[in-house]
Amino acid sequence: MGCLTRLILTGLGWAFGGPIGGIVGYALGGLFSGGRPRVIRTEVNEHFGNTEAQRDFNVSLLVLSAAVMKADGSVKRSELDYVKRFFVHNFGQERAENSIKMLREILNKDYNIYEVSAQVGRYMDYSSRLQLLHYLFGIAAADGFVSEQETDVIHAISSGMGIAESDFYSIKAMFVKKENPAQNAYAILGVDPSASDEEVKKAYREMAKKNHPDLVSSLGEEVHQAAEKKFQEINEAYETIKKQRGMN
Repeated sequence: MGCLTRLILTGLGWAFGGPIGGIVGYALGGLFSGGRPRVIRTEVNEHFGNTEAQRDFNVSLLVLSAAVMKADGSVKRSELDYVKRFFVHNFGQERAENSIKMLREILNKDYNIYEVSAQVGRYMDYSSRLQLLHYLFGIAAADGFVSEQETDVIHAISSGMGIAESDFYSIKAMFVKKENPAQNAYAILGVDPSASDEEVKKAYREMAKKNHPDLVSSLGEEVHQAAEKKFQEINEAYETIKKQRGMN
């Protein structure tokens, strides 16, 4: 990362340091012309959100999105549109266009997803990491199908971020549905069909606690809405199991 880029990124949060900072610095080169930045520090800062938590989440999202989009060897328009809709909703058309330009730069750069994921895992709270994982599966499913290659990359990211295997498979079950609705419900709650009623109730309470939308409300309206959708799926899974078992 050049000295000028380092100056611009100074003080913008943990996501602008380490391996993620290097990738973002590379991508910001696309916003530079003739050695003069089109954006200054404040503008770069505001581009990714109004708070440090928002900026760190959105930068991590942009970098990890590229890894998922490249997973099956073909970057699809539906995937780009999915990312763009997120940034349009949060920051408006102009800043969304700049984010997509940065994403295109990131797509051209090779980087170690384990190092990037580990950086996210060290600094981002668990509920935000779960929401980031949910978003990455959303990108993979944007074309109507989550490939094995995409699943493998998201699994590697999940492990690098320190997300429990049960939570990974829970979120995966929201996008890669099993034919049997009851089996899918158990997968979302992260319990085996042989679990007792009390174990199912406990699993639901734990899943609801760490996935509550209020835990990510500071990350912006679009993130909060996506968290509400995830929370609804958890509730629906619990209701499916309760109905099947005749639980109160």
